[in-house]
Amino acid sequence: MTPEEQAEQILIQMFAQAHAQFGNALKGYWFYEPDDCPGCGRPVDVMKIQGKEGLSVNGFIYRKRGTLIGYLLCHRCANEIHRSAQKRPGVQIGRHDIIEKNLAAAYEAHMNRMDA
Repeated sequence: MTPEEQAEQILIQMFAQAHAQFGNALKGYWFYEPDDCPGCGRPVDVMKIQGKEGLSVNGFIYRKRGTLIGYLLCHRCANEIHRSAQKRPGVQIGRHDIIEKNLAAAYEAHMNRMDA
């Protein structure tokens, strides 16, 4: 299975869990496909997780459209978020705001292309 296929399977699982929790408020999912990190614009790359290489697969619920947006982060942004979560669990940092803003803009642009 390719990394893209693995990410798609993870997104499907995330959607099923979120749909079970939020019901009809969640209408669908979309995967942010650009190779740049939505947190900083650097290329998405692998990171070391417990001595193994992996990708940081994440999800953001875009409430305005009821859509789960799946995305990958570069190792720097993923590590920044993980370090912050260890110090202050459940507290969003500024990087989250940047990611959410960029994902929402990308999704709106995607939807506008679909409507054209």
